[in-house]
Amino acid sequence: MAIFDDMDVTTIWLDGSFVDWDSAHTHVLSHGLHYGVGIFEGVRCYDTVRGPAIFRWDDHLTRFYNSAKPYEMDIGYSTSDLTEATLELLRRQNLNACYIRPIAFYGYDRLGLSPVGIPVQVAIACWPWGVYLGEEALSSGVDVMVSSWRRYSSNQVPMNAKTTGLYVNSVLASEEAHRNGFSEAILLNTDGNVAEGAGENIFLIRDGDIYTPDLSQGVLAGITRETIITLAREKGYTVYDEAIISEDELHSADELFFTGTAAEVTPIKKVNETIVGKGSRGEITKDLQSTFFDVLNRRNEAHDEWFTYV
Repeated sequence: MAIFDDMDVTTIWLDGSFVDWDSAHTHVLSHGLHYGVGIFEGVRCYDTVRGPAIFRWDDHLTRFYNSAKPYEMDIGYSTSDLTEATLELLRRQNLNACYIRPIAFYGYDRLGLSPVGIPVQVAIACWPWGVYLGEEALSSGVDVMVSSWRRYSSNQVPMNAKTTGLYVNSVLASEEAHRNGFSEAILLNTDGNVAEGAGENIFLIRDGDIYTPDLSQGVLAGITRETIITLAREKGYTVYDEAIISEDELHSADELFFTGTAAEVTPIKKVNETIVGKGSRGEITKDLQSTFFDVLNRRNEAHDEWFTYV
């Protein structure tokens, strides 16, 4: 189990059956392995005051099925099938808080670019996973660099599909950042405007208003992104969610933060060698972060429709 050896996870749902974690295999000549044609989601289950609850599961499933469409991939299971499989998987492993990874990919049949007729494999795994960029990052923020790698544009690949192969771009950018002593990377698009982080959406705050790049800028339609936009507007903030942000604006921002299922809401304290704002978590970021975690922990009854209880 490698990094999962010390975690109490023993089971994966694979192609309709619950199998032992170490037996969840696929063939080395699987089409998805060679050509990167797979789709996936990252979802969190939270241990709330009302019990374990998957956050925005229906929205993640909708994106999952939409991601399959450009590749003409037939998932082969209904949304209710995947929901029940996931809930049962969580129950079997007694997980109250965890990360959930549904994935579908073209499996083993033959090699060659065309996937027509190749069977689709579908799996769901879940495991305990803490704060993606580190617990301290939620309050202290992270240092990031603008990567030399550029984000794909939507006329090259379907950017609103969460495709396995496209994350090669993110790996390159993230590892470049790590080699240079930064926690994460920001990618520009092919026009030189800000797209997103290696695995996160990005928000900029200036003069009390909130900006985030338009989806046309090579940005994944992040579910946490949409959540923060909704919560910010409910709190009375002005949010521009169709913004075009230049690299220069990153250096003059009052506040910056990442959003994502893994990163949740993580402040950015430095871009390259430029300190953002006062070099600490800004007040608006703190307010939105607190509101977000209040919703997740069910300290209020807002947005109950966002939760699927185990």
